[in-house]
Amino acid sequence: MKIIDFHTHIYPDAIADKATAAIRKFYEFGEGGFHGSAQVLLERGKAGGIAEFAVLPVALHPDQVRKINENIIHEASAHQEFHGFGTVHAAMDGLMEEAEFIFRAGLHGIKLHPDTQLFNIDDERLLPVYDYMQGKLPLITHTGDHRYDYSHPRRLKRVMDLFPRLEVIAPHFGGWSVFDEAVALLGPKNCWVDLSSSRQMMSTEQFLHYIDAYGADRVLFGSDFPIWDPAEEAAFFMQLPLKDSDKEKIAYKNAEKILKKG
Repeated sequence: MKIIDFHTHIYPDAIADKATAAIRKFYEFGEGGFHGSAQVLLERGKAGGIAEFAVLPVALHPDQVRKINENIIHEASAHQEFHGFGTVHAAMDGLMEEAEFIFRAGLHGIKLHPDTQLFNIDDERLLPVYDYMQGKLPLITHTGDHRYDYSHPRRLKRVMDLFPRLEVIAPHFGGWSVFDEAVALLGPKNCWVDLSSSRQMMSTEQFLHYIDAYGADRVLFGSDFPIWDPAEEAAFFMQLPLKDSDKEKIAYKNAEKILKKG
């Protein structure tokens, strides 16, 4: 079965180990993870039978945005397996211009991580960008963290209420570490979720419960490389007792619907 990994991150070789260590420290996952380079992602993906990858960047500082986006454009051009997304920062100059650059460059959407970028999902500075993105670019934003409020699912719900034509992907079952709140708030909304960085926090029965709560039509496979191993995540997913038709939707068919629009 074809698999598209809809949640991966890559970094230049010089900072790949440092980046992985910083992410694992932020989430209190301890040591581990992988050298977060394009080559290692491709190797681990091949080991897990993964054919394609959505590559999602994040800029922690406003002055990093353009350089990071250009790097993703370069990597996506160099590797046909990669589907590149861009990023913006609420505090940057030229916010709208960067969104337009991302669209013109052919990237597939915009990725945000409010808890590390230190702004709210529904920050007023971002609202014109979300309006611009309607019908053009999907938004994929980290959602949920019991330690912070920047990315609470209720903030994403507000954005979706304000911009009903904005296509939204909410990773980690819609709310990392606040899974039940996420289902209550986003379950009724027409958004996608991915299953990355979730099984480590719950039983297999709970994992299946959240797939059922959103429905296989709305769930995407994701590994969250380099924090976790795409090959191991794919192996776990493939052994789940799901109908073949639902497994195909989550593994690649839902992802293809999003990527073909980008």
